[in-house]
Formats: sequence, C-alpha cells, structure tokens
Amino acid sequence: MTNPIATDDAPLLVAEGLSKNYGARIGCRDVSLEIFPGEVLAVVGESGSGKSTLLGLLSTELAPSAGRVSYRLREGRLADLSTLGPAEKRLLMRTDWGFVRQNPAEGLRMAVSAGGNVGERLMAVGWRHYGQIREEASDWLGQVEIDADRIDDDPRAFSGGMRQRLQIARNLVTRPRLVFMDEPTGGLDVSVQARLLDLIRSLVAKMGLAVIIVTHDLAVARLLSHRMVVMRHGRVIETGLTDQVLDDPREPYTQLLVSSVLAA
Repeated sequence: MTNPIATDDAPLLVAEGLSKNYGARIGCRDVSLEIFPGEVLAVVGESGSGKSTLLGLLSTELAPSAGRVSYRLREGRLADLSTLGPAEKRLLMRTDWGFVRQNPAEGLRMAVSAGGNVGERLMAVGWRHYGQIREEASDWLGQVEIDADRIDDDPRAFSGGMRQRLQIARNLVTRPRLVFMDEPTGGLDVSVQARLLDLIRSLVAKMGLAVIIVTHDLAVARLLSHRMVVMRHGRVIETGLTDQVLDDPREPYTQLLVSSVLAA
C-alpha cells in the first residue's frame, strides 16, 4: 500500500485482511474495514462472534495472525502500525487514541484519586504545572458530570456509572482523534446506561471523535453509530449505514438479531 497524504475524505484507520487464530479456534477471519475522522462505527454480534478480538487487533493489543492495521498520523502519513516501535505506540495511545473498557477498573488507577487519574494522562503528554493540571482535571470532571469536590476522592468510592464517567474523562482529556470502546455501558442499570449514553453521544459530537464501539446491544449501536459492522463466527457478514442495516437487514443472521430485539 502507498502512504498518501490525507485529504478531507481520507480514512483515519484502515484494516486489511485481519485474522487471529487461537490454536484451532478462529477469533477473527479476513476482516477489512475503514473508519473516517468523526465517524462512529459499531461492531455488533453475539458473544463469541469475534467482535472483541477485532477490537483488540485494531487497537494493537492483539497481534494478528494475518493482515495489518494502518493509521493516519497527524502529519498525514498512513503508517502500518506493526512498523511502529514501542515508544511510538505508547505515544499514540497517550495522545491520539483512547480506550474505554467495559470494566472501568481495568482502565483506571484505582488507588489514585479521580483528579490524579485524569492528570496522569496530561502529564504523559508533557503537562508539568500542578495548578494547570488540577484545573484541567477539575474541568473534565465537570464535563462528565462528576462534582468537582470529588476530585481527591478514590475511584473505589465511586459507583460503577461514576467510574465509567471518570474513565471517559481520563481518555478524552488529551483530545484524541480515535477512541475504542468495549461495551461501555455493560453491567450498568438501565437508567445509568441511558444517562451515560447521552453523555458519550454529546462528547463525541462536540469533539468530532472517531469511535469504534463494540456492543451486543443494537439500541446502543443505533443511538451512537453512523455505520455498523455485524460479525458472526469471526467474520463480517454485513455492513452499512446503521439505520439501513437495522431497518432493512440483508443477512438472515442480522434479521434474527433485529427480530429478537423487537420481540423482547
């Protein structure tokens, strides 16, 4: 592949022929996709469909058995992520990328204060003035609807929904261009889910983020995403605009997923 300089309609991330094998078991097979700046892409499917494996491959947390992932760096070059060194990948994760995990305890430093969790990411990109870091952390707590007077509280004292809000603040404070989300509302009460989804949708739109979100919940996909990828047995079986796929699914498996939600 050549490395063209970005244009307004150039993809931000490109996956080509991604596969991942776990011995005899196939986690993901021959997946190709693109995501563009400001676009939200939902990856949906039942448990075991391969969607979490795909997210791991796209975020470079898993090494592919075949295929590659390329990312358009800020200078416009489309770089094969497998050619980046460890330091370059760490910098990418601290600046251009965020990762919101289903279990916020995996994405937070649980023994560090709420403000410290947000401030750490700022320090990783070069912030050094304590007062400015604390002020920015306080501002971001407000943006995710956490009271500023809880800035010194330990995340272990927060509810699940509050921890997820804190994890979002920690990831977005460096204003990344691409955010990976793995079932961000999973395990939360319905009312908490609804408020969190409204917050995510608002922040994503305001910041113009590109997001790849893995979810088994088609309602989450409809609310947040522009485009949708449906996976089964490690393969992408259907893709298209979210409303189009959900309102007029082409594949029998997608039809079954949609009908099961309508029947619930």
